[in-house]
Amino acid sequence: MLSIVLTPALAQASADVAALQVALRAERLYSGAVDGVSGPATRRAVRRLQARRGLVVDGVAGPRTRRALGRRGRPALGTRVLTAGARGWDVAALQFLLARHGFPSGAVDGGLGPRTAAALRRFQAWAGLAADGAAGAATLAALRRPPPRSPLRFIAPVNAPVGDYFGPRGAGHHSGLDFPAKAGAPVRAAASGCVVAAGWDAGGYGNLVVLRHSRGMTSWYAHLRSVDVRRGRCVAIGARLGAVGASGRASGPHLHFELRLRGAALNPLPAL
Repeated sequence: MLSIVLTPALAQASADVAALQVALRAERLYSGAVDGVSGPATRRAVRRLQARRGLVVDGVAGPRTRRALGRRGRPALGTRVLTAGARGWDVAALQFLLARHGFPSGAVDGGLGPRTAAALRRFQAWAGLAADGAAGAATLAALRRPPPRSPLRFIAPVNAPVGDYFGPRGAGHHSGLDFPAKAGAPVRAAASGCVVAAGWDAGGYGNLVVLRHSRGMTSWYAHLRSVDVRRGRCVAIGARLGAVGASGRASGPHLHFELRLRGAALNPLPAL
């Protein structure tokens, strides 16, 4: 069984560390984000688990520590083909990898339910694999590659600082950038493109505009107070699309901005 040495030097996100964080959250020992990065809170949680179970308190999530986590501490990713209904450490790692590649499935909780199964099939189709909903060796190999990056450059869509970044948020995943701004502030096209959606989105984005660009890219502008373009119109970079608002599932006025490559949500920040 894999041992995970939790050290401050671990800077790169790890699916195994994410799975460990999911298991520690279930034990009510960890309340931070499932980000796959070993920080002080994760290391403290491992030591508390070890002390609680009478283990050597060394901060290493080795075989005994993993066994102390029960079914949430096993099996290792890649030791079985994952299909609908599976639960465990490997499912949590799979969910984390899917989100990192732009196919989040709700909470990373170690259960392969309908949302995770749907995200898995979407990723498989995106990666050119058989979309059978079974995560075997080929799917895991594709998920272990670096996450996609935008082949295009974009400008900031609103004159405001970034308030919330792309990536893990609690047990879930934030699929874009949030720009807190005054209600009514103009929202502009981050690149030239054609409007493929303009109006109300029932999935929580509220008033939404989506632009299609070249090379499989789309840009998404959500929670708008007003929409100033119509579907089918092509616009130049910097054209006004609408105004900042708090429509849909939003706690206050801000622009939620996403970039997607053939449907995969990717980190917009390097492309700006």
